[in-house]
Amino acid sequence: MLPPRFFTARLIAGWPGLLFLLALAAAAILVPLSNLVLPPSSPWHVPTHLVVLIGKWLCYALLAIALDLVWGYCGILSLGHGAFFALGGYAMGMYLMRQIGTRGVYGHPVLPDFMVFLNWKELPWYWYGFDQFWFAAIMVVAVPGALAFVFGWFAFRSRVTGVYLSIITQALTFALMLAFFRNDMGFGGNNGLTDFREILGFGVREQGTRAALFAITCAALAAGFLIARWIVTSRFGLVLVAIRDAESRTRFLGYRVDRYKLFVFVVSAMMAGVAGALYVPQVGIINPGEYAPTNSIEAVIWVAVGGRGTLVGAALGAFVVNAFKTWMTGAMPEVWLFALGALFVLVTLFLPKGILGTIRARRRQPAAQPQAATSPAPAPATAEQGP
Repeated sequence: MLPPRFFTARLIAGWPGLLFLLALAAAAILVPLSNLVLPPSSPWHVPTHLVVLIGKWLCYALLAIALDLVWGYCGILSLGHGAFFALGGYAMGMYLMRQIGTRGVYGHPVLPDFMVFLNWKELPWYWYGFDQFWFAAIMVVAVPGALAFVFGWFAFRSRVTGVYLSIITQALTFALMLAFFRNDMGFGGNNGLTDFREILGFGVREQGTRAALFAITCAALAAGFLIARWIVTSRFGLVLVAIRDAESRTRFLGYRVDRYKLFVFVVSAMMAGVAGALYVPQVGIINPGEYAPTNSIEAVIWVAVGGRGTLVGAALGAFVVNAFKTWMTGAMPEVWLFALGALFVLVTLFLPKGILGTIRARRRQPAAQPQAATSPAPAPATAEQGP
């Protein structure tokens, strides 16, 4: 049973969290309805391609919250969270590939088309069980969580911190990218997994299925936010903030810092895996390019733009940066990477607290000024009092 504190205003982070949850609830209801019920001629009709695009941004927002949980509240700057996102996506992609069956190009009842093309004779052992949705759903969180546990166990026990940890996480996702590009890995090589047909018996490309996936993604993002907020507002979260601000002092006080960091790192990886699993059926493909280190770096920029250590700001940053990316890659695709770098530099110089962090700081200033004005002025020093 969840404690009563779970439902308090503190859990939803005040007005930003409340507005965020209300916006997600409204989007989960209104966007699918406007897409399915209203005719295309209506000015309120949301086209299917826009439903898919916003659904993709929602998945990115969940990844941003997962990253903010470890970076904003524990000081772990991970440049490899794209690996957990991609692993969750591949787990869902393997399930979707198994659902194709004899409807594939080669009509093989068990082997996916790319395996038949590469002359595979039998299904690899690690593909067993992915014909069942419940098994794939477990793997979506178990595989990223297991990788995060193994990686974090060695890294945090060895007290690897700061830029060294960031470089190692980036090397991890780069190594996975190189491995998944190989055809003999059994994951489709550079083409990845695609041509999906069904999910739980429903056509992936059907309008109703896309609308349902959008609503489910909204619910998953809201749940991810509440879980992360629950963690950071608990006593456990206070220790995480202490680790972020003074890790050595927290360790000297008797806390097992490595265990706290390991737990939150694993939870964050699982959330990223769920984001990847929801991303794949909406986009329709998963390939090794999702492991690219640039994707993980982009996620860090989302959090920095929105506001590190705010959760809601991380999701906001994911929406803002990806909306800007969608426009920029359509208008001037060759300058997108330069614009992304310039955005990060400008935010670092002029908005170091991010969008939401800056708004919060400005809202607190008027409350502090009257207090300073009404405080009594100090008495002047006398000769007996000294300077």
